Amino acid sequence: MREKSLDFIFKFGSLLVIALVILFFSMWDEHFFTYANLSDILRSISITTFVAIGVTFSLTVDGFDLSVGSTVSLTTVATAALMVWYEQPLVVVIIVALLIGAIVGLLNALLIVKIRIPDMLATLAVMYIIGGIHKTYTKGYSIYNNMPMPDGSTAPGKFSDSFLWLGQGKLLGVPVPVVLMVVAVILVHLFFKYTRWGRQMYTTGGNEEAARLSGVRVRRIRMAAYIASGIFAAIGGILYAARVGTGQIDAGAPMMMESVAAVFIGYSVLGAGRPNVIGTFFGAILIGVLLNGMTMMKVQYYANDIVKGTVLVLALAVTFIHLSRRRSG
Repeated sequence: MREKSLDFIFKFGSLLVIALVILFFSMWDEHFFTYANLSDILRSISITTFVAIGVTFSLTVDGFDLSVGSTVSLTTVATAALMVWYEQPLVVVIIVALLIGAIVGLLNALLIVKIRIPDMLATLAVMYIIGGIHKTYTKGYSIYNNMPMPDGSTAPGKFSDSFLWLGQGKLLGVPVPVVLMVVAVILVHLFFKYTRWGRQMYTTGGNEEAARLSGVRVRRIRMAAYIASGIFAAIGGILYAARVGTGQIDAGAPMMMESVAAVFIGYSVLGAGRPNVIGTFFGAILIGVLLNGMTMMKVQYYANDIVKGTVLVLALAVTFIHLSRRRSG
């Protein structure tokens, strides 16, 4: 009975916690469980979810990407500069931003896979490098419509309505970022479950040597995972700029912790015990619900990190206790 209870907690504990948290905040404030507020929660977690999907890719191959937050900041600033400073069309803005994310991911991959620098150290270094690049490029200023330029003029361009629609618009009454998030979660889930590359990523992360002996091109798979991580972080940066209508230099600073927390909470969703995009999505929901509910309760914003850290510790404790029991059994 004890073993069955522990297995049940591991598989469904996160989902039960989400349900209980929603119930608690709904009883606390009648405005919590409304379409408008739930829609805002999903909109708020959409960016974090994209960044967390990138982290999920790196963790799937037994790596880790600390540079996703800085990548969000870099692409947010880049998209804003392309429109406000250089008046580029939407297609160019999106393509360039995605290329920036892919280049950051490729840089991480080269340092980790080719030069064999440990992933934590390599991505930490890249985090500082690209953080310094975008701050140097903007001279520490955020980018916005009609901003003053160094020569005394104002910026010639502005955020286009079509671009802002990506972050602020609705599709059949559903916020566009939420639609994009759901589509991305479904596609990435199908990728990992049904494609050869997805299965090889899991194989590589589970046992790299065994994957190599079975014919998997491990180095290529790991490089692809880090490039995907950079691209998804770039999508998060695009959506952030579209949502707030400015290019904020530190946009991605808080997202790294939230995305990592979402991924590790996802380990315990439905008993996965490993990185998985469905779990990541529910982890992001839990964090979004907690932050939204605490805001309604007028909890001071600086207490948010305490709650996020506590939730992360509990999720990790449940996951690794279960994994230890599974190995010992």
